[in-house]
Amino acid sequence: MSGALSSALPAPAAPSARPGRPGVSRRVLPGFHLTLGFSLFYLCLIVLIPLSALVFKTSALSWEQFWTAVTAPRVMASYRLTFGASLIAALVNLVFGLLVAWVLVRYKFPGKRIVDALVDLPFALPTAVAGISLTALLAGNGWIGQYLEPMGIKLAFTPAGIVIALIFIGLPFVVRTVQPVLEDTEKELEEAATSLGATRLQTFTKVILPAITPALLTGFAMAFARAIGEYGSVIFIAGNMPMISEITPLIIIGKLEQYDFAGATAVALVMLVISFALLLVINALQAWQRRRGASA
Repeated sequence: MSGALSSALPAPAAPSARPGRPGVSRRVLPGFHLTLGFSLFYLCLIVLIPLSALVFKTSALSWEQFWTAVTAPRVMASYRLTFGASLIAALVNLVFGLLVAWVLVRYKFPGKRIVDALVDLPFALPTAVAGISLTALLAGNGWIGQYLEPMGIKLAFTPAGIVIALIFIGLPFVVRTVQPVLEDTEKELEEAATSLGATRLQTFTKVILPAITPALLTGFAMAFARAIGEYGSVIFIAGNMPMISEITPLIIIGKLEQYDFAGATAVALVMLVISFALLLVINALQAWQRRRGASA
């Protein structure tokens, strides 16, 4: 009797899969081991294996040959120009990229969408086109250069022209990194600071700047890294004069054209190590800033 009664009763409903319920898997992708293995395989295939070719090719040189190749006076001058111009351009973009992002987020004005689209133009524009355009603009017979050179200001075919080209191609990295963070910043905090008697400068330095500093550092790192490896837009406006306006990527291209593959990979290896070290330092600064913001 009891068996018949129990068979007639409906079966109890299965427990629903609620978020946070013990024993219920919330994975969307496959398990950790498979996902991690695929990620490492893809990273090695796309990044590590091509870069390891630099090390293997450079290993054909002895230490004396390697040191001679990477410390030649012409190569050292290109290091100073490449990293110095990239640093200056990234710092300029850090300031003016923040201003552009601030205007796009906090103000409404006619043509805002056009300005917003123009920020992305260096992303889509071929670098050779950018270099030709800047050269035509800043050369002695260009639209702007024809008025500057009589005053003794020469921009094209000088290191100053290289900085301008690097500013042009690096600006979107800072703007597009800072803009979403500014959009998510709570304006109530600014209003509270103002109501407590804070000046505009104090509100910016104490409320806004700490919130956007990690994004600023990220944009700076991206603009700096992009400027170090830039080639197309620079060679047209640099003049490519040895010891004066010759960048390191052009040194590498020149060695390849002379079939000095080992020397080219040696210089490229130095660029790789320095760039990677700088990015590690910047990432460490970002992590420190986040920890300090979380503990504040």
